[in-house]
Amino acid sequence: MLKYKRVLLKLSGEALMGSQSHGIDPTQLKTYAQQIKTIVDKGAQVGIVIGGGNIFRGVSGAAQGFDRINGDYMGMLATVVNCLALQSALESIQCKATVLTAIKMEPIAEFYSKRKTRSLLEEGQVVIFSAGTGNPYFTTDTASALRAIEMQADVMLKGTRVDGVYTADPEKDSKAIKYQTLTFDEAYQKNLKVMDLTSFTMCKENNMPIIVFDMNTSGNLEKVVAGEPIGTLVSN
Repeated sequence: MLKYKRVLLKLSGEALMGSQSHGIDPTQLKTYAQQIKTIVDKGAQVGIVIGGGNIFRGVSGAAQGFDRINGDYMGMLATVVNCLALQSALESIQCKATVLTAIKMEPIAEFYSKRKTRSLLEEGQVVIFSAGTGNPYFTTDTASALRAIEMQADVMLKGTRVDGVYTADPEKDSKAIKYQTLTFDEAYQKNLKVMDLTSFTMCKENNMPIIVFDMNTSGNLEKVVAGEPIGTLVSN
């Protein structure tokens, strides 16, 4: 039995690098695709947002002298590359997937609409949302919150390389303590970096719970949608 029937999975672009310094690690991509197929086969309806940081980050580009708006559009295009790669990986293991873009770019992918999203999900297809919100100055975290709310997901799953939210960065502080649950207000008051403030506020105001979990441990995604206490749950 699935606790969460319809989910929005947020993956970072950096996660696709695997052990590489940039780009897409085919082994990591295949592992993610297999985990996603597993929950789809069990009846989950899945939407996905992927960042583009393994290829280009708009904020980093601005710091290097790029115009911020052009840099953000470059970052959006990087997400499209990652989304097409994940679509190919899913279809190679007989899991139907469609990429929708927030900026019109046929014939590469179809333009996003809520109606199209709902139809594809009900057909059992994985829907991969690319190009962020289609607007500069908004992150893929914000795109994740927006798409999760629009598709009426039961939960937003933030897949990371860390197994939850901690009192400090566990990769830097060995004494950091993991939270099992948090309220949005607690996370804000403690200044815990769950997501950027815009997306975080959207989730709070629309009662969209977030689970932060370790996506790099095989089987964790299946456990999360089944309701096992994996990661950290942030909710109202």
